[in-house]
Amino acid sequence: IYLRRYRLRDSALEMFLIPTAGELYGSVGLYSSLTSIFIDFGPGYEGNLKRDDAANAIMRRAPAQTIKQWPERSGQFLHEQLRQVTRSWITRRLSNFEYILSLNILAGRSFNDISQYPVFPWVLGGSSYSKEELPDLEDPASYRDLSKPMGALNPTRLKEFKDRFESFQDAGVEIPSFMYGSHYSTAAGVVCYFLLRLHPFSQLHRQLQSGHFDVADRLFASVPRTWDMNTGPSAAEVKELTPEWYCNPAFLKNTNNYKLGSTQDGEEVGDVTLPPWAKGSPEKFVEAMRLALESDICSEGLPDWIDLIFGRKQQGPEAIEADNVFFYLTYYG
Repeated sequence: IYLRRYRLRDSALEMFLIPTAGELYGSVGLYSSLTSIFIDFGPGYEGNLKRDDAANAIMRRAPAQTIKQWPERSGQFLHEQLRQVTRSWITRRLSNFEYILSLNILAGRSFNDISQYPVFPWVLGGSSYSKEELPDLEDPASYRDLSKPMGALNPTRLKEFKDRFESFQDAGVEIPSFMYGSHYSTAAGVVCYFLLRLHPFSQLHRQLQSGHFDVADRLFASVPRTWDMNTGPSAAEVKELTPEWYCNPAFLKNTNNYKLGSTQDGEEVGDVTLPPWAKGSPEKFVEAMRLALESDICSEGLPDWIDLIFGRKQQGPEAIEADNVFFYLTYYG
């Protein structure tokens, strides 16, 4: 049972209904997304009180082995859970995928809230998405530099972002300086963008577009092109990925035969175009992405990415030094 924020309010909780066979740790069921209930208790101070009262009542009646984030001991609980999860990852009881997903859950992200949907990194990088043959997963050159945010991977583009940051400081404007006007994880720009071929995200996408799909040129239609958009010299996108890129090939298929239109070049949008080495197979693509995620090379760099997304380089001087500063309204508080 976890306390949650909803729309940046401390007013929700999430219950994971997972059989644990009596294990205190929960057999890493911590991150199971298909068996949870998310409840919001409304806005304001009253919503927070209702949530805490309900959480206390439910936790008192839950089995003793249930993982419980008691409202009065929330901070201590999260630190203990983090140590437990990290220890399990270090001793290889958790895979990289499980570890990242566990960190997302502990950070308050949820599959039941698209504004705080779990975030995963681009792992492969460079020319890996344009090669004819599968990239060498033993070669560090096949991987993205996980010590840098997406906006810092291209030096030319980074210079423009840093110039923007410094110009805000020089101009003395009222809003805090920032490098990136977009964000690595948003409801519309990332979650609904990548998952528009899946229910319920297709419906949510159309609700944001007055009942229609967005124009075809702006839809997620190609993995190589999306990588170029997020790392090219002139693009403003800094998207990271969702868990589906490493576990669910269905998001790459237009199984429901949605009418997604045609681009200005006359190309009809249907299934997502994959890197040449995937040979048109979403299953092969996701399998290769998962192998890259679980590689020793990724394991070595993963703590750097975690620092950017969940750790000490999110805000403050270390975020500035790491070129990891976003528009101020994307931060909690």
